[in-house]
Amino acid sequence: MTVLKGHRPDYFLLVVLILLTAGGLVILSSASSELGKIKFDDTYYYLKHQILYGLIFGALCFAAVYKIHYASLKKLALPFLAVNIILLILVFTKLGFSAGGASRWLQIGPATIQPAEFLKFTLIVYLAAWLSNPKSDRVGSFTNGLLPFLAILGITGGLIVLQPATSTVVILIAACLTIYFISGAKWRYIALTVLLMILVLAALVYVTPYRLNRVVGFLNPQDDSQSLNYHRNQAEMAIGSGRLFGLGYGQSPAKVNYLPEVVGDSIFAVAAQELGFAGSASLIVLFGMLVFRLFWLAKKTRDRFSRLILIGFGTIIAVQSLMNMAAISGIIPLTGVPLPFISYGGTALAVFLAMAGLSLNISKYA
Repeated sequence: MTVLKGHRPDYFLLVVLILLTAGGLVILSSASSELGKIKFDDTYYYLKHQILYGLIFGALCFAAVYKIHYASLKKLALPFLAVNIILLILVFTKLGFSAGGASRWLQIGPATIQPAEFLKFTLIVYLAAWLSNPKSDRVGSFTNGLLPFLAILGITGGLIVLQPATSTVVILIAACLTIYFISGAKWRYIALTVLLMILVLAALVYVTPYRLNRVVGFLNPQDDSQSLNYHRNQAEMAIGSGRLFGLGYGQSPAKVNYLPEVVGDSIFAVAAQELGFAGSASLIVLFGMLVFRLFWLAKKTRDRFSRLILIGFGTIIAVQSLMNMAAISGIIPLTGVPLPFISYGGTALAVFLAMAGLSLNISKYA
């Protein structure tokens, strides 16, 4: 294959990505300081781990996917997804690492990785390659299109639900359905897929007490404030107490005494309390600019493969960031979804940086 000469990458996208990544480390440093001191006697424990296992590894992933021509990934899409599925299966073996009743990690030496996070990259790239194959009718055929599409979602989604990580399934389904729709899939196929997913998710909520409790707590916000709604109520109070300009960087009392999961899904509440409406609104604007730019680049490119990748990545970032901020603000039930680029999690940060590298690669060549 002849590699085309590229032009300059999209610098606007690059600047937004740098701001989000750097801002995430700054916010994490404050949100995790007290927890790190209490648990590990190291104020910067979580920040150092995020840099070592997230930023550095993510920078390597960024460089790798940025350097090669994006079209080369078409041939690698299926092997990447197959390896990812194998890793998802391995979390249920002796190689897996469990915490908090969930089996989501693989222990590799001193580090742990979360294979489900890799799906946000490998599954989108695979579906983009699969749907852009001109030799098969993937969007109009029931047997060659919809059934294989449902099978892919069923296999990957089923493995993630077993961990359990239902919110990750919702994010991936939203992204996969979006690129399937953009590819030109029939409306009845989209409607059938959505209906099936709603029924499956409703059944999961009904038969799983902790999921059902989250929904019940959301519908009854004033009830049982010390258990079902404790997390939500504390987060709302933290966000509200930040007012316009916040209590000051590093000054959040909620992260010390009240708020659960301060380095994970509650980190937006800590940021809002310390930086106020101005700081949290700035964060929302950065996410909005990132997603808008990805969709804008997707509209500009004439290549179907790259367009679907950009739309998939943009949808994942949009849905995940909205779910996190909406849940912690009390707009939707608590989900346990981390905030992209901001929350603690080395694998997640590395994957989002890999998305960034490939997106900039596409902006350079497509």
